[in-house]
Amino acid sequence: MNEVTNKLTGIIENLRRLKSCDIDWTYNASPVKWSKKEVVGHLIDSAQINLQRFVRCTYEENFRLTYQQVEWVAAARYQDADINELIELWALLNLQIVRVLENYPADRWSARCDNSKTEPKLQTVEWLAADYVDHMLHHLKNIL
Repeated sequence: MNEVTNKLTGIIENLRRLKSCDIDWTYNASPVKWSKKEVVGHLIDSAQINLQRFVRCTYEENFRLTYQQVEWVAAARYQDADINELIELWALLNLQIVRVLENYPADRWSARCDNSKTEPKLQTVEWLAADYVDHMLHHLKNIL
């Protein structure tokens, strides 16, 4: 799991550096697409949900914790927030995820939780951690 936490730590450092870059964080390519600021907001939501999953999987299995991503981004009003605050919130949530994963009980990496949006779909914590980083990298490509 060191590979996942090392990647995540590097991503945190890189996104924090973007605070000083000249990026148009509020531009929307279309009304149905998120701005770069809203993408960061979505990653905040993802961090919140996945932190809950990682923590709960240390003592619980087969639970369901889903969220409606479009509705969360709209309700949280990320487009109206300061980008530096959003990046720092995202970074702090991810530092906590790193802390949780670095100290994860060895016997719980195979615990399963549901990460689906509709039909139940159980995945191991190990799979979920790797997928979390991949999901983040996918979205960060849209920012850079």
